[in-house]
Amino acid sequence: MIRARRTWATAIAVLTVAGVSPAVAYAQPKPPEVRTAAAANNDDALPPGWQITNTEGEQALEWRSPRPVPTGDARVEFHAGGKLVGVPEPDEDGRTFRLPLDDARTANLADLQVLAAGRRLDQKADSARDGRSPSAAKPPATLPAGSVDPGKPGTYRTVTGEYALDPVRLPGLSAPVEMRGVVVAPKDAKGKRPIALFLHGRHATCYVPGSDEPNIDWPCAKGAKPIPSHRGYLRDQELLASQGYVTVSISANGINGQDGDIEDAGAQARSSLVRTHLGRWADWAAKPSAAPAAVREAPKADLSRVLLVGHSRGGEGVNRAAMDSLYPPPPAQDGYRGKVRWNIRGTVLIGPTIFGHNPVPDVPSLTILPGCDGDVSDLQGQVYADGTRGVSTGKALHSSVYLVGANHNFFNTEWTPGQAQAPSSDDFGADPERPDPVCSPGTATRLTADQQHRAGATYIAAAARLFVAGDDRVRELVDGSDRRAPSADPARVLTHAVGASRGAGFLPDGSVKVTGGRLCSAIDPDPRVACLDSAAGGSSPHFAYWQPERETGRRAVALRWKTPGSAVTVRPAKPLSVKDAKNLALRVFVPPNSTGTQLDVSVTDASGKRANLGRVQVDGLPGSGRTSSYWAREVRVPLTAATRSGLDLRRIASLELTPRTRTGQAWLMDAWAWSPGTPAVQEAPLTRIDLGRLKVKEGDSGVRTYKVPVRASGKGSGTVRLYVLDPATGKAKDRLVTVRPGGGIDVSVQVKGNKRYAWDVSHDLLVKAVRGTVIGSHSGGVIAENDDPMPKVTVKPAADKVTEGQPLKWQVALSAPADVEITSTLTFVPVPDRRELSTKDVDRQWLLDLIGHVPNGEVPLSRLEQANLWASVPAGKTSAEVTVPTVRDQLAEPTEYVGIQSTDDEGKPQGPVLTGTVLNAP
Repeated sequence: MIRARRTWATAIAVLTVAGVSPAVAYAQPKPPEVRTAAAANNDDALPPGWQITNTEGEQALEWRSPRPVPTGDARVEFHAGGKLVGVPEPDEDGRTFRLPLDDARTANLADLQVLAAGRRLDQKADSARDGRSPSAAKPPATLPAGSVDPGKPGTYRTVTGEYALDPVRLPGLSAPVEMRGVVVAPKDAKGKRPIALFLHGRHATCYVPGSDEPNIDWPCAKGAKPIPSHRGYLRDQELLASQGYVTVSISANGINGQDGDIEDAGAQARSSLVRTHLGRWADWAAKPSAAPAAVREAPKADLSRVLLVGHSRGGEGVNRAAMDSLYPPPPAQDGYRGKVRWNIRGTVLIGPTIFGHNPVPDVPSLTILPGCDGDVSDLQGQVYADGTRGVSTGKALHSSVYLVGANHNFFNTEWTPGQAQAPSSDDFGADPERPDPVCSPGTATRLTADQQHRAGATYIAAAARLFVAGDDRVRELVDGSDRRAPSADPARVLTHAVGASRGAGFLPDGSVKVTGGRLCSAIDPDPRVACLDSAAGGSSPHFAYWQPERETGRRAVALRWKTPGSAVTVRPAKPLSVKDAKNLALRVFVPPNSTGTQLDVSVTDASGKRANLGRVQVDGLPGSGRTSSYWAREVRVPLTAATRSGLDLRRIASLELTPRTRTGQAWLMDAWAWSPGTPAVQEAPLTRIDLGRLKVKEGDSGVRTYKVPVRASGKGSGTVRLYVLDPATGKAKDRLVTVRPGGGIDVSVQVKGNKRYAWDVSHDLLVKAVRGTVIGSHSGGVIAENDDPMPKVTVKPAADKVTEGQPLKWQVALSAPADVEITSTLTFVPVPDRRELSTKDVDRQWLLDLIGHVPNGEVPLSRLEQANLWASVPAGKTSAEVTVPTVRDQLAEPTEYVGIQSTDDEGKPQGPVLTGTVLNAP
């Protein structure tokens, strides 16, 4: 088997001209483990479970899990040295993940890790690694009830039906996608009714009745049935329908089964599917007689009042659908061709992904963050609130709802054991030997499936009542006002928000000076700069990883004190106006499981007058090393003291936080001038940016310059932050860029041609909104494709007849040098009718490195299971040696022989057998 690799993949490239004798051992079903003679002293050795493979001519970095990895919404990623290496492709076995080497972005494969939403997949979770005594975790105190309870069923009886239309073709997907929806509507309701559309997330697509292993194929194989994930929200639909809403939950198995290698993980496809359904509903509203029976039995839908509800990747899908409805995507990427005949009033995002970190600032949103999410465990959906700060007018309310004790799956009954038709599981998992003190079933903080689903339904109904019906009494349940909806009991639900009637803010992301504390970065490999040290245990949704190893302008204020009274001052570049505001609202978090942190809050105006506004107390959330519990609580202090002290509220120059507890830590996310109310939202004239990808041939000579495809559409002008990634190291350089429709972003890439075989080279760009912009396709670049043939590999004797005690050698030669390492795998084969070289005739350490043990007795090398030799020709070289070290003994023996032969991609021998001869020493 011949393989080519980048020059940095040196972990198993030890069969070099130096003559070191490498080996690789495979022991299925255990993870394959690469072993080398130098492994003990080689920091670059691949960890257990990793190998370099060749599948159908494509070389890849492969990791195999010792147990199946359930299909989920979080994206499985390879990381090394704190950087993203790439997004691997899953194999059908549910355990193996491969990353083509030309997609890898790092120059160092030390410290390889497999992550999904920040959660390690290649090691057992350690609930107690934070050392905070998480066994003491208790549920937060019960909040006072709000003035209304949106979780109470309404007065309408409901009717349920389902429709199935012809499947549709979507760009980037080879198989058509189903057009299926289950409708639950109020019975005998008069007039047009608002509509709520549900979109499920990425889950297994097919199952065979009686089998416990579903898969993610599409279409389903013969004998298998589609998993009806779209029927998992019937309880939520029935609650909304009883309150007068028409609801439809649509199926997206066809996208789930095909989004594994799509750059945006299927976000655009899901948007196209959502808008295609909305387009059909608009058709049916105009011509009811053409509607399916399930739709005709429902009241006419009012498409001017639409709520979108998305779970997991479905959350990212409905966010993109809201964006595409306001700011059209590039036609070549869009699967919906009709006009926008609807108005999306808001979105509900349940445990959502947001791989692009690209929320829609002018569409109100409510994001449910499950505290025991075992799939999207970093709770990256927090970006739907945090990522809108300062981008547009700030009038849309963006609420984060932290649901203590909820997992990822149980919001959908078809993903819930005991309720689902197909096999399902608790995504958080359970380890009887190391139970999690917060999230294991039976703990004081973990919800049952029914409790979780009821709480989720209640807050979906809250969003509908606030965003669609305009009932401002509901706002206190979702905007950090510390009120609860009794229908969600006994769940503990905490909230905070940005936007709505919040005015000027102290934002660490902008131009700000901090004294007494530390202006820290959400994402930075330097622990002196990062907000949260990796050794802290647990993680923060506010600091969810994106793609660059270091992000600019995404910050918080870190406080740490050993004595009370150590003030921290935050001073923006220009004074802020808090005139006409009622309170100052701060989002602050403290370490999980901590209680009683007290801070005095003061402000000073431009003239130097100072007023103490009051004292706040912040408690930590229940947390363990496996949870993302560093999450901000919203606390408010009235501005009356500033008014009484005669401060100029139009020119507040600084904010001061003074700890009053003995020692502690805290992080300030932001502080806002706060007033009650939910203002009407008008979308601003924003510029939309979509990055594209250009594939070019490298050519044989010269240097060619190419521009990265960038589309700028919409209205107005704005600012984005552009990250340009080094194709060899993965390190990013960033800069602010002003954009306007038709203006684009000018990024040029130089491609140097040559006649030597190498990998494709990907020059990647990332973009994020800063001001006056929205981002559709957040990643793109130029791929320079290798157009040179791989050199021919031959193996010939170098020293194939030796006296015992001397090494046998064969030379692996290339017909021409390459710019990447080329490796060949060899195996031992029998030598008929001759005495074979055995395990007693070779170096013991070499044998240990070859197969991991020394067999009992004397075993011919050809009978060793999965004993393979690797020959690696370094980049720029044309040969390397394979060595089999023999040992000299004191026995008189006949001549012994060993056969070696190259193997193909599947490990089967191919090509001629080469024979080595070992003579007895005189």
